[in-house]
Amino acid sequence: MGIHIQEKKRKYEHRPQRRSISWAQERKGGNYMYGLRASLIKEQERLRDIRKVAKERLEEAPEGTLRISKSREHVQFYHYMAEEPFGHGKYIHRSQEELVQKLAQKDYDAKLLRLVERRLKQIERILKDYQDDEIEQLYLKEHAARRARIEAVEPTWENQLEQWQQEKYEGKGFQENDLVIYSEKGERVRSKSEKILADFFYRNNIPYKYERPLPLKGYGIVYPDFTFLSPESRQEIYWEHEGKMDEPGYARAAVKKIQTYEENGIYVGERLILSFETDKTILNTKDIERKVKRYLS
Repeated sequence: MGIHIQEKKRKYEHRPQRRSISWAQERKGGNYMYGLRASLIKEQERLRDIRKVAKERLEEAPEGTLRISKSREHVQFYHYMAEEPFGHGKYIHRSQEELVQKLAQKDYDAKLLRLVERRLKQIERILKDYQDDEIEQLYLKEHAARRARIEAVEPTWENQLEQWQQEKYEGKGFQENDLVIYSEKGERVRSKSEKILADFFYRNNIPYKYERPLPLKGYGIVYPDFTFLSPESRQEIYWEHEGKMDEPGYARAAVKKIQTYEENGIYVGERLILSFETDKTILNTKDIERKVKRYLS
């Protein structure tokens, strides 16, 4: 006889204690492999470029290989041909340095090509059988009745994002004479440009935190304009909008802050997104779209 169970969130009094990796531990330790697939694809592209160069150079290389012999304090070079299996090769006179260079280059390119081909095959095998979220998907593909009784070894993206969004923080605050501008989300922001950014994120369902404090060694507490949790790397990404870059004092302070970000391991184009404005160059929606697509999609 089947037993019908109403599946709700349950607490089991005698549930055995299980070991799992918390999201806080992973975020601090940086042990997640999310982003590995993208890194492998980039490495695959790099190796294909190297393979192309190596093949092109080998096509132009002279026949034969280089043999090097040391006699006392002197190094001698020989041009060895495959049809001379029992010979030592033809001695290369010092006046033929160009031939020595081409043969040495050929030997290197041949070794390089073999290595690259081997690595490309390894990467191709991994990519056929690997996804960044395969451990998460293993859990999610279980029947709901099973999932209710399983403690996943790692939190799912949905759980991570929910936990991240629920974290409380105290922002920078406002002065009495600051502009009063509200985003569509109902948050107070400091400028029209920040409102444009906040509204874009809100309309496109991109969760963010406005001016969440971040301690930077050597600088103190900074308040990034927007903080995100990357769905790809599961790490936090920061967006700083520098809106007065034609003012020398403002620009110097912005450069100093950006340098401090990088000194703390947060690099532009990786976990730090920048947008800029001057009196004559305003925030461009197309630029926002490009950055969001590149870093937050």
